[in-house]
Parts: sequence; structure tokens; C-alpha cells
Amino acid sequence: MSWSRVELGKVCSKIGSGATPKGGKSVYIDFGVHQIRSQNIHNLQFDYGGLACITNDAANKLSSVTVEPRDVLLNITGDSVARVCQVPENVLPARVNQHVAIVRPENNQIRPEFLVYYLASPLMQSCMLQLANGKGASRNALTKEMIAAFEVPCPPLEIQDAIVDVLSVYDNLIENNRRQIKLLEEAAQRLYREWFVFNSEVNSWPTKSLLSVTDIVRGRSYTSANLVDNGSLHLVNLNNIRAYGGWTDGADKPYNGDFKPDQIIHSGDILMAVTDMTKERRLVGHVAITPSSVDGALISMDLIKLVPKKISNLYLYATLRFSGLSHYAAMLANGTNVLHLKPEALVSVDIPIPSDELQNKFAGIAEAILTKVETLRSQINMAQEARNRLLPKLMSGEIEA
Repeated sequence: MSWSRVELGKVCSKIGSGATPKGGKSVYIDFGVHQIRSQNIHNLQFDYGGLACITNDAANKLSSVTVEPRDVLLNITGDSVARVCQVPENVLPARVNQHVAIVRPENNQIRPEFLVYYLASPLMQSCMLQLANGKGASRNALTKEMIAAFEVPCPPLEIQDAIVDVLSVYDNLIENNRRQIKLLEEAAQRLYREWFVFNSEVNSWPTKSLLSVTDIVRGRSYTSANLVDNGSLHLVNLNNIRAYGGWTDGADKPYNGDFKPDQIIHSGDILMAVTDMTKERRLVGHVAITPSSVDGALISMDLIKLVPKKISNLYLYATLRFSGLSHYAAMLANGTNVLHLKPEALVSVDIPIPSDELQNKFAGIAEAILTKVETLRSQINMAQEARNRLLPKLMSGEIEA
């Protein structure tokens, strides 16, 4: 099936990026107009982690980059360049910063939902990444002119709608499972706080340094030459750590090269980020627990593995994740352009040590919650794989919706 193609700039009422308000982080507030940043944009997924808010005054100065319902958001700089999703309506009102472009197609020619699926297709992802890397600049970047010149298919609107209907079945399942995972993680946090924060006995528990109750395994340094498509291992890296803690699927990369056996991770291992490219410390010091989907992978130099000694693994993870200790650890990092956390600095992170009985009882309940999360995450991965197999075939007209 052959469809007409059109330059994207000719069917869009807006293609453009935003800006960071003057004052940077100092203008961020707890509630206000949302400021969407590149960390929020993942392929076909909006990540609410670290979603910032700005004052009405700051938002008014960025009125030219007001995000509207159904807008397509495209990352245009940095390591996350080419990631694309639609804005959820519950994020509005919102603005975007300079690393994110608003792409607003004219709905009577290109459905925004159809466009976001096309830009997320393997063909367009490869094309955008090549363009972003093609100028020899030190930083990956897509320009407004590049985006406007994209040639996109323009099938009849009823075909666009039919394709979106097929693919959205998978995305609705994925989104529903993500909501359930969020609820389960919130349940684990409430359980932890009830048992270990509001417990009347907490002040009587001894404390020990994090370094005294764990062994630290540093990750593997690597070069781009190690990241090859036919790599025998997968490399788990900084992008697998969600902002302010938790796991992000799909960021690991094929790896081929040397490593030490203890740099291999397994399901249930605790990982901590020790570098951060931002000044907000949303990654450094924060932790995730290794899912079964990357069992046997290798950790990069931006991560450390915490191996517990005489302390429950899940109690340790929950304490770092939910007690505020990760935020404290983040403040121990330093650096001019990139923040680094030296593992030795973790000697000042003190862990309360309740009885073994209480730790193990908590671990039993927490493990049941994590098992449910693992099941939901597996269903998400299967739905994504099925959708990704269909996506290029539908977009090329190889099969009909």
C-alpha cells in the first residue's frame, strides 16, 4: 500500500522548543504551572518523575511555548534525543524547556496520535538519531529545520484512526499496569513508614554506617566501542535509575568487553547511582532494585551495587528509598559539571537497625508486593514487544489495521 508523504513543517501549526525560566531551579515551586523537561519524555510514555512546577509569572514569560492538549513532545538535545510522547491532559497547564520541542500537527491532516506513533517507529528513531549525531557537535541535537523537513506518511484520516485504535490497545494495557505498579510502590512506602518511621521504638534502635552493613561493588568503565549490537551482555547504566529512585526499563545497552564477575547483577540486587548530569541530584544517591528482566547484566561505572551484610536486603532497599536517606546521600556528591558520589562518603549515612524478626517480617510482605510488580512489569514488556512488532508494519502499510 502506497501513501502520500508530506513534509512535517507543512502540516504543523507549531514546531518549537521552550526555555528555562531565569533563575533556573530557584523558580521551581511545589505547585504551579508544570515545566516539562527532557527527563519526562520517554518513547510513548510520559514520566512524571521529577516533573517541575514554575510560578505563574515565570509561565507568563514562556506563554509562546504553552503546551496544548494532544501536543506531541520531542526531545531535541542530549542523550535522550529523539524520545517522543504525547502530553497527558492532567499535566496541563504546562510549558516546555529548551530541550523539548512541541510538534503540533493540524488535526485535519495528521492526527497527533498517528504522528507520535510514527516518530516512535524504529525507522524514524534511527533517522532522528543519525541526524542528531551527524553534525560532529559535542552534544546530540535536532533543530527545528530538521524536524520540519521530516517526510511523514499521510494516509486518509480513517486509516490513521484505525492504526491508532490497534496500537492504543497495547498502550492502554501498558498504562494501566504502570498505574498499578505506582499504587503497589506507594503501598510499600506506607508499610515502611508505619513500621519504621512512626514506630514508637525507633529511637531505641541502634544505627550503623551504610558502609558497615554493605559491601560496595563499583561498576565497569567502558567506551562506545564496547556498546555493540551483538554484545554478549547487557550494560545497566544511569538511565535505568528513575528520578528520585526506582527502576526504568529499556535503558540497558548491549555490551562486549571485559568485566569482573562481581560486577554482574541479579534479580533483587540493590543499585545506587553515583553520578548525575544535573544539578538537581535527582539520580545520584538514589536507588533501584534489579528486576528479573536484566538478571545477569553488567553495571556501568555510574552505578554501584550494595551487597548487604547481616541486614535484610529488602529492609535496606526500603530504608534507602523511602526514609530520605537517598536524598541525604545525594547531598554528599560534588563536582562542577557532573556530580560524583564517592562510595567512601557513604560512611556518614547511618541506617537504623531494628530486630531481625521485624526486618524479616517486613521483607516477607515487601517481597509479595515486589512479586506483583515483577508480574506487571513482565506484562508491560510483552505488550511493548507486541506493539513494537506491529508498529513498523502498520506504518509502512504492510498490514492493514
